[in-house]
Amino acid sequence: MTFSSAILRVACVAAFAAVVATMPPAAADPEASRAWFRRLRELAREHDLGELSMGTTQDYRVAAEEGATHVRVGSVLFGETRP
Repeated sequence: MTFSSAILRVACVAAFAAVVATMPPAAADPEASRAWFRRLRELAREHDLGELSMGTTQDYRVAAEEGATHVRVGSVLFGETRP
């Protein structure tokens, strides 16, 4: 699966709710998520979708810089989960 097809698949599934979301591959460096967030923002603009759910505790700043309207920050509020 290519980068664009993975993002587009998520966008198509979420389009009915007018919110698109992505969860990039886990990475130690938050900047590694930027390309994923940027591409989702571009796809959302192309399809007139204004709500972007992207970013977690680890990379929410990058997500906000790339246009996130929703972020998931559970571990910063509730702590790390145990396996």
